[in-house]
Amino acid sequence: MGCGCSNLSACCWSLDQNGSIPEADNVENEDKGEVDDLPAFREYSIETLQMATSGFAMENIVSEHGEKAPNVVYKGKLENQRRIAVKRFNRSAWPDARQFLEEAKAVGQLRNHRLANLLGCCCEGDERLLVAEFMPNETLAKHLFHWEAQPMKWVMRLRVALHLAEALEYCTSKGRALYHDLNAYRIVFDDEGNPRLSCFGLMKNSRDGKSYSTNLAFTPPEYLRTGRVTPESVMYSFGTLLLDLLSGKHIPPSHALDLIRDRNIQMLTDSCLEGQFSNDDGTELVRLASRCLQYEPRERPNPKSLVAALIPLQRDTEVPSHELMGILHGADAVPLSPLGEACLRMDLTAIHDVLEKLGYKDDEGAATELSFQMWTNQMQETLTSKKKGDVAFRHKDFRAALECYTQFVLPHEQHAPRSPQ
Repeated sequence: MGCGCSNLSACCWSLDQNGSIPEADNVENEDKGEVDDLPAFREYSIETLQMATSGFAMENIVSEHGEKAPNVVYKGKLENQRRIAVKRFNRSAWPDARQFLEEAKAVGQLRNHRLANLLGCCCEGDERLLVAEFMPNETLAKHLFHWEAQPMKWVMRLRVALHLAEALEYCTSKGRALYHDLNAYRIVFDDEGNPRLSCFGLMKNSRDGKSYSTNLAFTPPEYLRTGRVTPESVMYSFGTLLLDLLSGKHIPPSHALDLIRDRNIQMLTDSCLEGQFSNDDGTELVRLASRCLQYEPRERPNPKSLVAALIPLQRDTEVPSHELMGILHGADAVPLSPLGEACLRMDLTAIHDVLEKLGYKDDEGAATELSFQMWTNQMQETLTSKKKGDVAFRHKDFRAALECYTQFVLPHEQHAPRSPQ
């Protein structure tokens, strides 16, 4: 649907067959975007990271699959109030402490505004942790596949593609061309709503671990043959991300290529994008995805040529990303406490867990204090309802707790003395 025109298929097939993409000879941004306001890479103690994450509390988990994942990512805050993301590896992931430290230090030298940069690590005993900048506005997967308020606009999807290509170009220029398991969960959004590439994927999940955790249908064909990641493998994964951006769904590359070959582009395009882009822009994105998904690795483009191809497609560049994304910004985006976030999600289980950890108890003295003011049997009943609510809440019987608290609050409001008019 997208542009709503069958000409898109014709345009796609009228492209030159070698699908060449012009090299960005004049794009001098290898050092563009370097940031110098971040602290140098350092080692953190396990005690510091325990304090920052409230003891690796479950409510601070931000990674997919929660605590069941082999490697869990937590959000936290250091004593200097800097927000961080902490990736805690499985205890058997990196048995060689020196190798882990060397890898982390190498990635920690990178500093770029297109990355969620690595700030440090922890390597004590059998603990292996990475510490990165925290990005508060969710992942690309959340905004593309599980959006709530609004689907991501076409203009923003193209901006995501460009920023990702620029991140990969920067990493390549610094000798870190390999990225492990590039997917929509690896792209996170900062305070301004700008997309950034997580630095965690620049390190493998373990010394000898798999580089791809996604379904084999999305894995580069050469990885299935050799088990090795190459720079060209990263370009294949970039192609799958372009398909995600185009379709709003996680479509297997083989199926997408079949649709392109059958000139059935409309089936590939997110219906939410209808009328938002031109034939030429749609054709170019399909062409880029097709080139990245070539079976032969040598036929895929490199990050520099991707940047050159994506720059002309950018629109509304003066509009901030947070406006395009519908993200609260500045004073409107005050970070919530874990209890506040649980309330925002209306997650009663999380609310209960937070209150339990804060030492929640029922108001033992309230009954005595209020009993002095009991004038009717109805007031006695409301206090009984409140006690029953406390018991139900502690036992996580939230439905009963809500009913009891409602019986306590409403009669109390009805019989409360009114202020003078």
